Amino acid sequence: MSIRIEKDKCIGCLKCMTVCPGSLIYKNKEGKAYIKYEKNCWGCAACVKECANGAIKYYLGADIGGSGSYLYISKRGDHLKWHVINKDDIEIIISTNRKESNKY
Repeated sequence: MSIRIEKDKCIGCLKCMTVCPGSLIYKNKEGKAYIKYEKNCWGCAACVKECANGAIKYYLGADIGGSGSYLYISKRGDHLKWHVINKDDIEIIISTNRKESNKY
């Protein structure tokens, strides 16, 4: 599993850089985030959850049935929408409320 950062969508907030536990995300000369070695990604998805612009895509590994699928997150207030796109470009959206995520 690894991430890819779309530099055209990145707004340069660099929140992803601060939450990456492996310190794998860097700032380029334009002030945007990039990952130097995608294969070193731990797969924690912390950066994906921090990216408010949907610039980071998390590619799901074949070991969990990914086979070319990826996900990204969009935010609105306390609500997160997890967008899962499969290899046929079919999208599934899972909505969660961060305030109620630890309720059960």
